[in-house]
Amino acid sequence: MADMELLDSARHAALRVSAAPDRNRHFVQLVADEFLPAALHYPILFARHPETGDLYPGALMGLVPEENLCLGANGTLAGYRAADLERQGFYVSGENIAIDPGHAALGQGEGDPIFEKDGDAAPALQRIQAALRRLHRGLPETEAFVGRLLAHKLIEPIDLSFRFDNGESLRLDALYTISLDALHAHLPDEAALALFRSGDLQLIYAQTASVRHIPFLARRRNDRLSGLAA
Repeated sequence: MADMELLDSARHAALRVSAAPDRNRHFVQLVADEFLPAALHYPILFARHPETGDLYPGALMGLVPEENLCLGANGTLAGYRAADLERQGFYVSGENIAIDPGHAALGQGEGDPIFEKDGDAAPALQRIQAALRRLHRGLPETEAFVGRLLAHKLIEPIDLSFRFDNGESLRLDALYTISLDALHAHLPDEAALALFRSGDLQLIYAQTASVRHIPFLARRRNDRLSGLAA
């Protein structure tokens, strides 16, 4: 963390945080306890970590890198804002919070203040602290959840191909979903009961239902390419 600075109310009294980088996030990592609120607004799919190859879940917000199709007219998310977006530029360092002072979310002009005038945490910092706690707790729980899905052979590739009115074709590879066919047809009853009692079954149905948002993303991109939307 050589480029990081520990957050300090005196040193960073004028620091502000902005949601502007959201516009460049097309796939945002989620932890398992975010599935229910996120599934109301975005497709939840699985991707492979570029360094480890491990599968992890995320909210699909755009169909190409640096494209977020879920922003409202004011440039912010109308729906659920994931913890990984909320904490952009902020990291856990032992018992403290560290910041990347060069991160696009941070500055002294645009955005919400981090500290109140008396040095107490402002609402923006309180949201960031909650997001960091959620990720710290949720990442190992989510890894275990994905491990159980893999053990039961419930994850499969998803075919996402699109053709837009301007003639552009687009295919998304290396994304995965949960197979309801495998769940319903091949999973032993005792395994299904264990998934139910652990709460995994609720997450599975939230994820599989969330793919209904994919056509919305396609329509938004088609409108953009046609010049009908910003």
